[in-house]
This record gives sequence, C-alpha cells and structure tokens, in this order.
Amino acid sequence: MGITGRSGSGKSTFLRLLMRFWDVSSGSIRFGAEDIRRVNTAALREQESLVTQETELFDDTIENNIRIAKRDATREEVEAACKKAALDGFIHSLPKGYDTLVGELGGALSGGERQRIAIARALAMDPDVILFDEPTSALDPEMVGEVLELMKELARGGMTMVCVTHEMGFAREVANRIIFIDEGIVKVDKPPKEFFANPEM
Repeated sequence: MGITGRSGSGKSTFLRLLMRFWDVSSGSIRFGAEDIRRVNTAALREQESLVTQETELFDDTIENNIRIAKRDATREEVEAACKKAALDGFIHSLPKGYDTLVGELGGALSGGERQRIAIARALAMDPDVILFDEPTSALDPEMVGEVLELMKELARGGMTMVCVTHEMGFAREVANRIIFIDEGIVKVDKPPKEFFANPEM
C-alpha cells in the first residue's frame, strides 16, 4: 500500500497510529479482525517493523546494528535478513565483513547502504508488516532506484508493506493500492492504474 498526499496531510500520523505511538481519538484501526487498542502493544510491535527516512545507526558493527531489532538473533538470522535486503554481497566485500564498524551515525556508509541496513534490521524481526516513512527522501536518484528494486523483490516475496511516500516510483511499480490523504481524510483509495488515470492526482 502506498500512502501519498501533501506535506502535513496526516500520512506519517497514520503510521504512528498503526504502531500505537498514539491511539485514535475516534473510530478504530484493526489489525486483522482485532481493534489494535485491544492488542498487547509489545505483541503488536513484534508484528510490525518501521523504516524511517532518517536511519538511526550506532557507532558499532554492522551485525550489532541489525541485531538491535532482535537481540537474540543468531549470525545466521542476521545474514538471512541481509540477503533479503540485498546487502550480504556488499558486507562480504568489506575487509571485516559483518564486524565492520559503521562509524558515528553510520558516517562510514553511503545513504543507500544505511537504508539497506535499516531494511535488514526490520526484516530481522520477521514481521508480518513493514511500515516505511519516506524511505527514499534522503537518497540520490540512483540509490532511490536501488531501494525501489529491493522493495519490489520484497513484494514479490509476499511481504506486506505500507509506504508513506512522495516517490511515485513506489506507487507505480510496487504498490497494488494507493491512498491519497488530504487534511487527515482519505480522499482516494484505488489501484495504481485507476489512481494515475485521475488527472487531479
């Protein structure tokens, strides 16, 4: 699902509601058939992973930065997540591999590499749903293409993704449903073909 709309329209708020950082003041959000306010918060967040536009990395190894999402993850589980995130080959090209230090705030890595680590971290949780909040906004065009290719691969593998984005490449190439929000209200909810056929969008 792609979620788009003007700045300040409520897109990121929607993700925060899904994660229960906030609760709705009216109406309800359902995870499956269950109102998420009745779902244990810790259990809910084990089923959802969030990838933001600003990747938070610590001055530690690649492996430990990924394991933040799942403290008891084995090296094999970390490597499996990196393979899904198309990061494994890059890591093995580094002299210290998974033991490579990323530097303060991940400064030793490119923006695309940091974002792939964030996605691998999300995948290490083995979530039912990955939420993306403008995952390509801080990347140059080439890196945007790389991340979109990765997201297409995840979609083909059956991963459920909800992506807040201004990047229409995701909406056109990955999403099978697009929601347009304006002033906190869902104005359009259509498949991509119908969405882009509307000249107002």
